[in-house]
Amino acid sequence: MKFNKFAWMVSLLTVLLTAQVFAADIKIGVIDFQKVLRESKSGKAAKAEIEKKGKSVESSLVGKGKALEAEKKKLEAEAMVMNADARETKAREFKIKIMDFQALQKKSAEDFKDYEMEIIRKVQKDVFSLVESIGKSGNYTLILEKSAALYNPNGIDITDQLIKMYDKK
Repeated sequence: MKFNKFAWMVSLLTVLLTAQVFAADIKIGVIDFQKVLRESKSGKAAKAEIEKKGKSVESSLVGKGKALEAEKKKLEAEAMVMNADARETKAREFKIKIMDFQALQKKSAEDFKDYEMEIIRKVQKDVFSLVESIGKSGNYTLILEKSAALYNPNGIDITDQLIKMYDKK
């Protein structure tokens, strides 16, 4: 899939650069979406929101992990005075709690990743609409994301202009 996308981009750029010989009014721009996330007000707010959620999830998991550790120590101390059946039952119950905790960790990580992607998609949607308006108003033929371009001189980078527009919005 990535190779097909890459081949398509190379073909498109080849056609556009070949067309440049025939039409001198081709204008190409490049944006750095990661820079927009790092430096724009909305990007910083999104990052702060993601970090807040991450800390919340982490603290919840850490608390449950500490409770399991305390329970483990208690079981180890009580194991000396328990009979074999009781010890086996408690060990089985504790193992189930450990497996539940591991499942919770996995689910929390998946939920957090989904949440993070949702927040980034919101920013991305806003940025893409601004890129479209920059493209139309600036008579750009093509605007690429920096990671999709193999080479781009600094003169065609319009990220700072995009960040200024995004912060005003």
